[in-house]
Parts: sequence; C-alpha cells; structure tokens
Amino acid sequence: MALLDELADALAADVMAAMKEFDDDRLYMEMSKVIGTSSPSLQEAFNTSCRLRLSEQRARKFLDETIRARREGGKAPAAPRDAEGH
Repeated sequence: MALLDELADALAADVMAAMKEFDDDRLYMEMSKVIGTSSPSLQEAFNTSCRLRLSEQRARKFLDETIRARREGGKAPAAPRDAEGH
C-alpha cells in the first residue's frame, strides 16, 4: 500500500532528524510503541524504514572512514563479522 509506506517513511525521516538533533538514539523505539498501539501495519512499515535508514547511515560512515583511511595511507576499518563469523 503506497500510502502506508509514504506515511511510515515520512515519519521515519522526521524521527531520524529528531534523533540526531537531540542525540537520542532510541527515539525510534519509543515512536514504534506509540504507533503500534493503533496500527501494527504502520508500525512495521515505520520500523522497516528506520532500520533501512539506520543501516544506510552505518554503511555511509564505514564508507567515509574507509575512503579517508585509504587516501591518507592508513588502515581502513574492519567490516563487522556476519552471523556465521565471516
């Protein structure tokens, strides 16, 4: 449903901005609980959008640090191990 995804993503974007502004890395969890009291469907779409945004932020940070390290001749950060230990 397009409206569901649009609403969830817009809310997630606003929550991510508030998390950054107020240095509150758990705000999205509180918002998820609020949403879940009235719409489990919106809650799941919101959670998905938040996970995607948070993952992209971590990946972007890793990429930036890797590029900086390689350009400066330093050691690039190690990627996290996956569930299988690779």
